[in-house]
Amino acid sequence: MDFALSEDLLEMRDQLRLLVRETVAPRAADIDRRGRVPEDVLAAFREAGLAGKGYPVEYGGSGLGLLGLCLAVEEITKYCCSSGVVLLLTRLPGAPILYGGTAAQKEKYLRGITSGRLRAAFGNTEPQAGSDSAGIRLLAGREGDHYVLNGAKSFVWGAAAADFFVISARTDPESRHGGISMFVVDRDTPGISIDRFEQPMGVRGISLGEVVFSNCRVGAGSLLGRENGGFPLLMKSLNSVRPVVAALGLGLAQGALAYALDYTRERQAFGQPVARFQGTRWKAATLATEIQAARWLVYHAATLVDQGLAGKEHAPYLAMAKLFATELAVKASSEALQMLGGCGYTRAHPLERFYRDARQLTIVEGTSEIQREIIGRAVVGGAIDYL
Repeated sequence: MDFALSEDLLEMRDQLRLLVRETVAPRAADIDRRGRVPEDVLAAFREAGLAGKGYPVEYGGSGLGLLGLCLAVEEITKYCCSSGVVLLLTRLPGAPILYGGTAAQKEKYLRGITSGRLRAAFGNTEPQAGSDSAGIRLLAGREGDHYVLNGAKSFVWGAAAADFFVISARTDPESRHGGISMFVVDRDTPGISIDRFEQPMGVRGISLGEVVFSNCRVGAGSLLGRENGGFPLLMKSLNSVRPVVAALGLGLAQGALAYALDYTRERQAFGQPVARFQGTRWKAATLATEIQAARWLVYHAATLVDQGLAGKEHAPYLAMAKLFATELAVKASSEALQMLGGCGYTRAHPLERFYRDARQLTIVEGTSEIQREIIGRAVVGGAIDYL
């Protein structure tokens, strides 16, 4: 197995590191305070072609695959998780279109994403559904050549800025898994409104809203894939995006540790830098080892997706990456905060923000409990063959 990154990926990563340090790092605290990623940062991302990371060249993408997107997310999230989520939102809503869309849908929406001309949001969670994706209640009733959508999606990341939404809906109330379909719906379609915005604990730079569909009438051309065939498409799409969420956790963990080490190298206590204490060194050693483990889990998971392996058989490996990396982000931000002592608990330093941001990552796109269930079923059922 070759663990080396290609020259193209290494060149992209090195160029991005400079961009992030100049554009994102100085603005991270302000993004958290103001609750939005500013347009000049988004413009810099567009100019650098970041919106096309993770997409094939034929749709205007970079051709560097999901691994390229994960590398970009990792670098950005070392400083700002909200800015990393901006890149996640180029892939999460696009995945069902990539896997199930028609040629016309891909041309319109995927090219819109990769060019930076269109922003998208993904809606699956509802008050009674989310972890239980088969429990969705938003209805899509067929009326001739149209569907009429009624219901709501909650906790929709990027709802305020989205030009279109990709959503799951129930087209057959009598069937649980077999009665779900997926749709792409333009924001300006009559019957769409954002009922309220949440005030999240972390990742404050990305809006989090409830999108309501009230007698929202869309043409049959908005259907992704086939009617009542949306559940497998939904699962494959969610599976394929888990490495990107894992990359958010990986980058955040690295950023937290790096900041703490810089601080403890300068902070003096008992006549020496805090970094020289055994307790600090051992914490750093443990976190560095776990970050390296997370890195290979994430890169392996992204490579699986790039090989077209995002179905049920490979879902446990994608879940492992998401579980391990996001829980490591919580641990690393907590340990790093502790290394700073009282200073870590203040807004004068970014670690309180890192900790708030990290907690969300263990919940979104499948909670840690859901990831453990996916992995656990595979382990107990013998689907993971190396045990």
